[in-house]
Amino acid sequence: MKKLLALLLALCMVFALAACGEGGENSGGGDDAASGDTIKVGLIGPITGSNAAYGNAMVEGARLTVREINENGGILGKQVELIEADDRGDATECMNAFNNMVAEGVKYIIGSATSGATAAITGMANEEGVILISPSATADDITTEDDYVFRACFKDSLQGDIAAAWVQQQGITRVGTIECSADTYSSGLVKSFTAACEARGIEVAAAESTATMDAQDFTNQFNSMVSAGVELVYAIYYYDAVGAFLVPQARAAGFDGIIMGADGFDGTLDYISEGTDYSVFSNVVYTNHYDATDSSPVVQEYVTAYEAEYGAMPLCFAALASDCMMMLQTAIETAGSADDAAAVRDALADTSVTYEGVTGTFNLDESGTPVKGAAVIEFVYDSSAGGLEGLGTRLVTTISADEL
Repeated sequence: MKKLLALLLALCMVFALAACGEGGENSGGGDDAASGDTIKVGLIGPITGSNAAYGNAMVEGARLTVREINENGGILGKQVELIEADDRGDATECMNAFNNMVAEGVKYIIGSATSGATAAITGMANEEGVILISPSATADDITTEDDYVFRACFKDSLQGDIAAAWVQQQGITRVGTIECSADTYSSGLVKSFTAACEARGIEVAAAESTATMDAQDFTNQFNSMVSAGVELVYAIYYYDAVGAFLVPQARAAGFDGIIMGADGFDGTLDYISEGTDYSVFSNVVYTNHYDATDSSPVVQEYVTAYEAEYGAMPLCFAALASDCMMMLQTAIETAGSADDAAAVRDALADTSVTYEGVTGTFNLDESGTPVKGAAVIEFVYDSSAGGLEGLGTRLVTTISADEL
């Protein structure tokens, strides 16, 4: 009996030591120590819903970069823990996700994808002292001076100006616009483009709109463009409307001129209806944050790693999310601590710091927005390849902010 009791006590001690070992390896004896060993970074984006291609690209880009950071020793010796939340492209959902992350002690958040959702949490970020870096919220007023909000993308006024500069380079003098008047991104870009065209002596001869961004009928709008005799239509919508409805209906209405969009066109190739006449995508161009075929070593190393991991070319939203993570890593290392968000904010606000990202080499301006150019990309169709396989994209040119 004594031997049996001794054996049971020994076993209990073994199990107790094992349990302590499991807790001790990751937490050092408590939740506070666990958070001290890692840096929590939140990511909020539309992982489901109509803009899911953007959100999932963000997630994939951030995961890839976080994994590389952790494999290389982390940030200041600490591993990065990525906490993901789906806002479905909705402002209220984005606010809920933000509050949940703050409750978890998150001090750094990447997100969201769209200007509307991001605008819902910028004030909250400032109130909580949480650093928010958006990969792709381009509305001009997303960032302001002396606050906690930054971004990795250019702003609408720059993107609209670059689009107008390209139009001028083509010798085009008469254009039209189509926007969703209720959407910050769409209306903001059209407003910027219109002002830039007027400054360059380009006539905006027709201006049309839809009530929602998920419009599925653009026939009347393009009938107006044909009647106005415009050479180019600047239409600001997202990929799911562009490939399935906007472009095919424009050609069906008899508009054979140039259709020009913005970064929201990225991902269109994955959302083209089966049986579409793919040749209708000729003369369709858009401005974007980067070109995946860029020969830059930074770009090609990223594209190679992304393709190896996910089997696809990275959308700009993946590259921008990776750049957000790179900016955050640089700022934390400059501050010398991941615990002092105010010091990290000050490091991000330093306009003298040059970032070499996937989407370009840039500095931030006083508001926390990158000063950089854009790529102009066009769809190309090779009829000999047949089907969707024959449809692709190519870089037309790049235009820097200095050229405006």
